[in-house]
Amino acid sequence: MIAQPDSLSQAHFAGLDLLDTAVIVLDATRIVRHLNQAAETLFELMLRDTVGRPVSACFSEPGDILAALDAAEKQNANVTDYDVALALRLGSTIHVSFTVRAVEALGYNVLEFRQTDQQRRIANEERLAAQQHANRQLIRNLAHEIKNPLGGIRGAAQLLQRELADPALTEYTQVITDEADRLQGLLDRLLTPHRLPQLGDLNLHEVLERVRTVLLAEYPNGLAVRRDYDTSLPDLYGDKEQLIQAVLNIVRNGAQAMHGAGEIVLRTRIARQVTLNRRRYPLAVTLQILDNGPGIPEHIRETVFYPLVSGRPGGTGIGLHLAHTFVQQHNGTIDFESQPGRTCFTVHLPLNGWTPPDAGK
Repeated sequence: MIAQPDSLSQAHFAGLDLLDTAVIVLDATRIVRHLNQAAETLFELMLRDTVGRPVSACFSEPGDILAALDAAEKQNANVTDYDVALALRLGSTIHVSFTVRAVEALGYNVLEFRQTDQQRRIANEERLAAQQHANRQLIRNLAHEIKNPLGGIRGAAQLLQRELADPALTEYTQVITDEADRLQGLLDRLLTPHRLPQLGDLNLHEVLERVRTVLLAEYPNGLAVRRDYDTSLPDLYGDKEQLIQAVLNIVRNGAQAMHGAGEIVLRTRIARQVTLNRRRYPLAVTLQILDNGPGIPEHIRETVFYPLVSGRPGGTGIGLHLAHTFVQQHNGTIDFESQPGRTCFTVHLPLNGWTPPDAGK
C-alpha cells in the first residue's frame, strides 16, 4: 500500500537537511511537502511559507521544472536537466542542474538541484582576491612614493603664497594647496583598509540602521530605504565600524546612481552550509542590498571592485574597493547582479568559526 503524503510529518524529512544539494519533495499533485535547508538558501524560500503550495508557485518561471516532471512521468524514469537558468520569485536568476526522481513507495517526486554557477563564482572570487592583493601592493608602493613629494609641493605653495605681493595670485597657490590635500586624503583612504579588524560582538541590524539613518539624512527627498530583516539573526563577530563603512559605500553607490530618487532594499537572511573562500561554514549571514537604479555599466562590471574604477563622472572609484576589502577581512564574500532597474549586491559573512585572514592578504 502506498503511503499518503499527508501522513508523513516534516520529521521524516529531517535527514535531507544534512545534504549540501538543494532538495524539494513533491507529492503526486506537485504540491511541495518539504524543502531542505540548502533549498531554502538557494531559492530564497522559507519552509513554513512553501509547504502546501504548488511547485509552480515557488519560481517566477517554472517551465523547465514542469517539463522535467512531465518527462519523468511519461518515461517512468529519472530525468536530469543541465545548466538551466532558473528565475526566482525575488527577481534573481541562478544556473542549476537538477534531477527528478520518483519515490514510488511513498508517492513522491524528489527534485535535487546543484548550482552550476557556484564553481564560476568561486573562480571569480579567487581571481578577484588575487587581483586585489596585487592592487594593494601597488597602492602601498605608490602611496609611499607620492606622499613625500606631495608634502613638498604643498609646503612650497604655502611659502609662495606668503611671498606674493598681489593677493589675487594667492587664488592659484590655494588651488595647489587644496589639490595636494585632496590627493593626500585619497591616499589615506586607499591605505586605511590595511589595518586588521577591531573585533567584537555586533548586531548586523544595528549596522544597517546606522547606514539607513545616514543615507536618509543625505537624501531626504525622493529616496526610500526599505527593510526586509530576518529578526532571528544572531550576533556577528566582527568590526562594526568597518561593516558600517562597507555597507554605506554600497548603498551610497546605488543612491548616487539613482540621483537620490528611487528605492533601496536592505535584506538579511540566514544561509546554511556555505562555502566562503574555500572554507565551509555551517552558518552564515546573507545581506542583500538592492536598488532599482540604472544598473552598473557593462564595461566596468569585471573591474568594479578594483580601486580607482568608477562608472560615475567625478567618482573616485574607492567606495566599492573598500567595501570589498572590509568584507574580505571578515572572511566574507561580496558579489553582484545588475541590469537596468535592478542591481543586487550580496554579502556573505560567516557566523561562526571565524579566523583572521592570512597576514599580508
